[in-house]
Amino acid sequence: MSDAAIGIMCKAPQPGHAKTRLAKAVGAVAASELSACFLRDVAAAIEAVPETLGRRGYGVYAPAGTEQVLRELFPEQFGLLLQAGQDLGEALFGATRDLLLAGHDCVLLINGDSPTLPSTFLVHAIEALRNSGDRMVLGPASDGGYYLIGLKRPHKRLFAQIEWGTETVFGRTCERAAEIGLAITLLPEWYDIDDYETLGWLRDELAGHSTRFRGGSPASATRAFLTATPPACA
Repeated sequence: MSDAAIGIMCKAPQPGHAKTRLAKAVGAVAASELSACFLRDVAAAIEAVPETLGRRGYGVYAPAGTEQVLRELFPEQFGLLLQAGQDLGEALFGATRDLLLAGHDCVLLINGDSPTLPSTFLVHAIEALRNSGDRMVLGPASDGGYYLIGLKRPHKRLFAQIEWGTETVFGRTCERAAEIGLAITLLPEWYDIDDYETLGWLRDELAGHSTRFRGGSPASATRAFLTATPPACA
């Protein structure tokens, strides 16, 4: 059995280019620092998946030329794969295709904006993909998108004619899967931190006050940053 590839779709956390919606509330520097914390914590969630299951983490990144920034954030054993294509759909399809061609038996692509993403979700996704037959695993996000897509084959149709960044993404992706007869396994709902409201959700979860999202990963880097940063700045 070969390893599962778990790729974090990400941009290098640079001020003015990372978490631009969140930056409107907390400032460009704080937003980029939070983005770096998120990436560290998502990578830690991948590393918490038992090695016996067979997995390797990747940063699927943009833009070119930021490799050193990401090397300093991710564990040494992580691979780096430059995003290809003109939009998110092309980047997702290209990463799926390339990681399967590299010899992995399945690919999970996850966002870099969910620092408390439970490692158990990743375990369940890998286990589901290793069942017989072609299939897709999808993790619905609270904003109508998805935080994870898992595949055993590179189905381009799944990423075609999707209005990325809208609340229709999850539903349209399920429709595409139905069109090509692809079995779907759904994971529990989780959330991305994209703006000040969802940053509040994160604060509530880390404080143990969330009734909607429970059992998340520790998010040690993000927790430390938010603890040290005055409320007026984050």
